[in-house]
Amino acid sequence: MENRYAAHPNEVKNYDTSRLREEFLMEQLFATDELVTVYSHVDRYIVGTAVPQSKDIALEVNLKDIGTDFFLERREIGIINVGGHGTVTADGQGYEIGAKECLYIGKGVKEVVFKSNGNEQPAQFYFVSTPAHHAYPTQKATQEQAQPNHLGSIESSNERTIYRYIHQGEGGIQSCQLVMGITELDKGNMWNTMPAHTHNRRSEVYLYWNLPEDGVVFHMMGEPNETRHLVVRDRQAIISPSWSIHSGVGTSSYTFCWAMAGENQTFEDMDGVAMKDLK
Repeated sequence: MENRYAAHPNEVKNYDTSRLREEFLMEQLFATDELVTVYSHVDRYIVGTAVPQSKDIALEVNLKDIGTDFFLERREIGIINVGGHGTVTADGQGYEIGAKECLYIGKGVKEVVFKSNGNEQPAQFYFVSTPAHHAYPTQKATQEQAQPNHLGSIESSNERTIYRYIHQGEGGIQSCQLVMGITELDKGNMWNTMPAHTHNRRSEVYLYWNLPEDGVVFHMMGEPNETRHLVVRDRQAIISPSWSIHSGVGTSSYTFCWAMAGENQTFEDMDGVAMKDLK
């Protein structure tokens, strides 16, 4: 399991492009027939993927990395499929997970296995796991069951729909601290979350996908008065500390998965940054 350590904003001001990418960008996440995991010391996330094609993939890591007897002994996990149809089995119970569908598995489940329902277009499971103190039941949600929230406008190039899967509000999948969902930009729109914001009580992870091969997103990060950017490609992810803005503009429309963890689960808890204060 790859480790990523927390970074102080005063230090990040001095990072060059290579160091920024090394600390905050997860470039090589999806690998066929492999479990890929990254451990972030920012809110103790584990970000990972499973792309089962010729074989099933079990959610198993070096237990010394997490200090427990099995992966979800003291953790919960949110899984979103960004590929073809697949099945996730949790302690013997199978759940068929289609594209843009989500499965939450709570603390205490001992065995999790990822499987594709067809080899020609394998499932591509993306997951985020956080520490948990309470066992909530395993639950699936389709995109139709998620709560859509339409934001933005074509005039500001940020017309988009937010789908909340795991969240504290009505109709959401309950969890200890994980909050997770998908944002889809309408065709012809490129910006997400601008004007920018921070939320000092929570960190966030972004996975960008549905980008063409030659498409990129310029992900904005850093303190509002010390912004930096990272060039992100399809199926790459960003770790966003609580002190950092997290906004992006693409060369085309795209989709991204967001996951948050920290002090609270209130989706609207954010500190807005006025456009005049960005530097």
